[in-house]
Amino acid sequence: MTRLVEIPAEKIPPVGGRSLIRLEEKSLVLFNQDGSLYAIDESCPHNGASLFTGKLEGRLLRCPAHGLRFDLASGCVPGVSGFGVATYALEQRQGRCFIDLSRPRAQEASQCTQLQ
Repeated sequence: MTRLVEIPAEKIPPVGGRSLIRLEEKSLVLFNQDGSLYAIDESCPHNGASLFTGKLEGRLLRCPAHGLRFDLASGCVPGVSGFGVATYALEQRQGRCFIDLSRPRAQEASQCTQLQ
């Protein structure tokens, strides 16, 4: 069952920006890269560090604690199979933005190993 939750308009980041949002007991980071929105868990799956302050390198986010890089679209760590941060689908409808909290997207092994 899909569980769409509206993201408050003031939490939608401008192009190049990010925002920290808390929805239904989840802490997420929302990114706006070149007009595309991405949502990931705030915590690094390696050791729980906040990814909010991570450095962006294109579409890759570097964890500030240990340097792991996560692809914003897939959540994958380039070249590593079966490990990554949870990502969430976003939908825009009539000028409003919704996030699907019913389940995070899984990292597919083939998708993760193909990233460079």
